[in-house]
Amino acid sequence: MDPNTNSNEVAHDFPPFFRVYKDGRVERLLGTETVPPTTDPLTGVQSKDITISPETALSARLFLPNTTTSAVAHKLPLLIYIHGGAFCVESPFSPIYHNYVSSVAAEANVVAVSIHYRRAPEHPLPIAYEDTWAAMQWVAAHSKGDGPEAWLNDHADFERVFLAGDSAGANIAHSMARRAGVDGLLGFKIVGMAIVHPYFGSGEPGKLIEFIFPTMSGPDDPSIYPAPDPKLRSLGCSRVLVIVAEKDELRDRGWNYYESLRKSGWGGVVEFVETQGENHVFHLFNPNCDKALALLKQMASFLNQPALP
Repeated sequence: MDPNTNSNEVAHDFPPFFRVYKDGRVERLLGTETVPPTTDPLTGVQSKDITISPETALSARLFLPNTTTSAVAHKLPLLIYIHGGAFCVESPFSPIYHNYVSSVAAEANVVAVSIHYRRAPEHPLPIAYEDTWAAMQWVAAHSKGDGPEAWLNDHADFERVFLAGDSAGANIAHSMARRAGVDGLLGFKIVGMAIVHPYFGSGEPGKLIEFIFPTMSGPDDPSIYPAPDPKLRSLGCSRVLVIVAEKDELRDRGWNYYESLRKSGWGGVVEFVETQGENHVFHLFNPNCDKALALLKQMASFLNQPALP
């Protein structure tokens, strides 16, 4: 490094998420705290961390509800969860996401895979999409009961797979369902997708999304704003739950997605739920309030629905 270079000189600043210094160092301003996998003393949900790709450091935290481990135990629905955080902060190991996915696994009695994709700005979009797709392929490799992870081999029902995510994670979840519908994904059946307070752009691309997604084609790039996408009708699941919050600035884009999907010619069923008086991802920061608990029960009910014929 040039000795005259000030290592604390900021090149790019995107509060409250991160800043990039002129020496290339990235400082995340939130979402860096982590908690280890554990067995929840109240619900009995177990969790553990696995590496999917040593080459890219793609990994996940798995959650197994308090269910029998005998060979005759019935298989459980499988949830693939994609965390939010503007594509650049938080992880499955963050306290809020560990606690939330664990609570969903307990309430819905599902096996869950919470994906740790590589984050911007070190790894700009579309890397997060590609990582999540690779993780889904890794999960699908367990569908015949001979994959590398015993929890998936022994307990997951690959005919009842659900995608879910919040904010940026909801955006990624949609992209995965779209890709599964357009390109196909062997090994499992995606029954439904639940997207919570989804990030689908804001009309015009802001400086943050332009910085972390330099190859974006514009404000109507289908990765960011899928409502006008002609391939929306090919979504690779039969049920969709769109959840928004009344005071969330992303609320209207969630509504537009619901309306566009409903009118697209897609053959599934889409539901729309709006929580009055609440803001973006309130349920993560205040998980024990009445509205967050009601949302958890709605999510659990959705994850126990069968596929449409």
